[in-house]
Amino acid sequence: MTPDKPDRDTLRRAALKVAVRISAACAVLVLCLLAAATAYLMYKLAHPSMPSAGSGKAYTYLDSRDLIEGMIVAGLGGVILAGVVGWLSARSAIRPLGEALALQRRFVQDASHELRTPLTILDTRIQLAQRRASPDSATGQDLARIREDAAALTGIVDELLLAATGAAPSTAAPVDVAEAAESVTEGLQELAARQGVDLAFSASGLPLARINPNSLRRAILALADNALAHTRAGGSITISAGTEGSAAVIRVADTGSGITGVDLDRIFERFVRTSGTDEAAARRSFGIGLALVREIAAAAGGTVEVARTGPEGTTMRLALPLARH
Repeated sequence: MTPDKPDRDTLRRAALKVAVRISAACAVLVLCLLAAATAYLMYKLAHPSMPSAGSGKAYTYLDSRDLIEGMIVAGLGGVILAGVVGWLSARSAIRPLGEALALQRRFVQDASHELRTPLTILDTRIQLAQRRASPDSATGQDLARIREDAAALTGIVDELLLAATGAAPSTAAPVDVAEAAESVTEGLQELAARQGVDLAFSASGLPLARINPNSLRRAILALADNALAHTRAGGSITISAGTEGSAAVIRVADTGSGITGVDLDRIFERFVRTSGTDEAAARRSFGIGLALVREIAAAAGGTVEVARTGPEGTTMRLALPLARH
């Protein structure tokens, strides 16, 4: 199994880094041995032990310069040999990782490609159903929302396929952050009502950001889903969008119990769990949603952070560079 070009480049750099480290360690060892041997020889040359008369033994004398030159050549040969051994060892150690990366990339490519066909069929069937329903009716509005969700899912599959092929994403056009946040709010209204949570949206200004629309929707959806997961019935969640300085900012504020038992920076790690003495706190987990939000924000040049947390609730802040018209 041969890794794709992006994987080959990554593995080649990793192997080179490992080889350099091994070679450097071996070179330091060789140089230390050479330095010790040189010091010993220089000491012997400075304090020669002359044979006694009539001992009958033959002695050979070498020039100190010849000895030092010979040791330098031997040392360089040892360093080069260490580099070759390090490079071969690194390539051998990295090869299983390359095969695993190739298998993973191939799986994502196959899965993404196979999902596109049923999603296309689903979108076609939704369009056929929309023709038989009035756009202003409840059924027509529900079908429109379902089609938006199917389009978002198709966008996610396309992003996975793009990432698996290693192609560079195209430059994103300015996206209305408030419009995306409002769309997510409308899509979660039914789920929030079922949980007994009041979900509201507010916007100010015209926050625009250069980011893939599907990625932005996924990020906002993950923040809102996390808030719903940690807000009890009777509570409320507010999703707001606006501009702050040179950033388009989205805030998701809930009235949950706050974040405790874990470092606030660590909640953006995958599957981090809170620690606590009570059973409810011990079960609380943040999954991979917040980790994906951080990755999406970083890819767009933005940040995500916990703006506030406490017994009165938590506010997540997603900031993206503001795009001009």
